[in-house]
Amino acid sequence: MTTSKPYLTGHFTPVVEEATATDLTIEGTIPPELSGRFLRNGHNPKPGITPTHWFKGSGMVHGIRLRDGRAEWYRNRWVHTPALEGAPYMTEKGPDLTASTAGTHIIEHAGRLLALSEANLPFELDRDLDTVGAYDFDGKLRTAMTAHPKEDPVTGELHFFGSSPVPPFLTYHVADAKGALVHSVEVPGATGALKHDFALTRHHVVFIEGNVTFDPTEHSGIPYGWSDQQPARIGVMPRGADGAGHIRWFSIEPGNMLHVSNAYEDGQGRIILEGPTVDREGFRLSWNWWIGAPGRGSEPIARSYTRRWTIDLTAATVDEHIIDDLPVEFPTLNEDYLGSENRYQYAIAFPDENGLGGYGLVKYDRTTGARRIHQVGDARLPSEAVYVPAHGATNEDDGYLLTVVSDLKQNASQLLVLDATGLDRIATVHLPHRVPAGVHGSWIPDTPHTTA
Repeated sequence: MTTSKPYLTGHFTPVVEEATATDLTIEGTIPPELSGRFLRNGHNPKPGITPTHWFKGSGMVHGIRLRDGRAEWYRNRWVHTPALEGAPYMTEKGPDLTASTAGTHIIEHAGRLLALSEANLPFELDRDLDTVGAYDFDGKLRTAMTAHPKEDPVTGELHFFGSSPVPPFLTYHVADAKGALVHSVEVPGATGALKHDFALTRHHVVFIEGNVTFDPTEHSGIPYGWSDQQPARIGVMPRGADGAGHIRWFSIEPGNMLHVSNAYEDGQGRIILEGPTVDREGFRLSWNWWIGAPGRGSEPIARSYTRRWTIDLTAATVDEHIIDDLPVEFPTLNEDYLGSENRYQYAIAFPDENGLGGYGLVKYDRTTGARRIHQVGDARLPSEAVYVPAHGATNEDDGYLLTVVSDLKQNASQLLVLDATGLDRIATVHLPHRVPAGVHGSWIPDTPHTTA
């Protein structure tokens, strides 16, 4: 099948079957504390299917099992949702929250593996990555669930939201450490603006509304578009049962953010928020790539530069500026520092909108302002880098980064294990076939009772 859709070609070319392989070949040495499963989700439409939008492609989860210095297995499985078999999202009765691509993220919380896509309910998978079914927190979740929930590293709670282009526009949820949904509330003042990600600090929940909002005239299957009339804002809501009633909205410069790097309160009580953002032209170039239209950038993201907002709640002011001129996306960090001040952040570097520059894995030192780039090589694209702490870690960056590389020249893929301190390669796990460039993933460490 030939196609002009960029999300079905090159690094993004879908695989056509589910596979299982055991005893994978390793170069180097897998650190013994890497005992668990690295899981990564992404859009992978079935053969013969050309979705109208990159995000409409069905979800496929890829998994690599590491234990005792071995790579015991690799497997890939479609998330078997009604949408995989062609069921529509919109029905005569309204949206079908189970008709999900389930292709954006995969997380584990309270022992459940959940494949996520922001317009739908999560889908539970078993340990072998086979689909269990839609999960609604025992009937308590009645909205969609963001693909970017935040697990509080202190309390173990899972914070998330459901966003909708029609009222209620924004509903905030909290599940406790055991997985029970214990809090749901509509957030006042929200609009139909796209809310893909959000931030959690020790004391606040931070929502971001950019200039991308509901647009019923957009017919790509994702009814959103840039609007100069949609104000860009940040909503700051105190954590706690009555926090929604005290949310405050702050105007910011035009733009759009997909992914948050982190947020925290500094020593003066100000909220520091960071993440890659695009301007109007960057969104246009990116959107045209996502739908395969003319006038697109060379990459899925264009003009995506890291921005920092400093929100002074006392003075009711926001200071913002771009802090780096490298095009990046998929920011990650040591999640023990989620919501607290972090020194290090990681991201994937992309060529610019003209195709200049290369792919790489970036490490930022927020204290010194330095950045280090691990170059993965020609025609090789790394996935989002997931941080795993080393045994007995004392420093924030004592750990490892896991990333799956798509290699077009070799028509192959590898799982790279990098030292998070210096970005040196520690080990390479050779996978049985090329893994398409994907979206987000997680490291699921073993528990004392893990057997699979």
